[in-house]
Amino acid sequence: QVHLVESGGGSVQAGGSLRLSCVVSGAASNAYSMAWFRQVPGKEREAVASVDETGITPYADSVKGRFIISRDSAENTLYLQMNSLKPEDSAMYYCAASSQRRILPWLLLTSTPYNYWGQGTQVTVSS
Repeated sequence: QVHLVESGGGSVQAGGSLRLSCVVSGAASNAYSMAWFRQVPGKEREAVASVDETGITPYADSVKGRFIISRDSAENTLYLQMNSLKPEDSAMYYCAASSQRRILPWLLLTSTPYNYWGQGTQVTVSS
């Protein structure tokens, strides 16, 4: 059973940075496609960034050039480096993993392929 635990959230002023971590247990993280999602109360969960087993890293348009997804195989951890944060980035951030192989690229930024989810870590950006 794959278990995901996020950390690194917090409160920061606009323009600041945070790095989220997602520790993976029960599987080798680099064998899975993984992603970061975020959700604001009352709104649908949206994909932020993803990385598949080949290293493809699609990003949502809203975070391109500001966020970087990466993973450390030795630490079995997924990261999300968030720079130039904006108030609209405030949300609960979730880590997700998929046991599917060769996910079609246009599905990587949808929730469809992901069958493992963490509990989330809150990010609040003040203006």
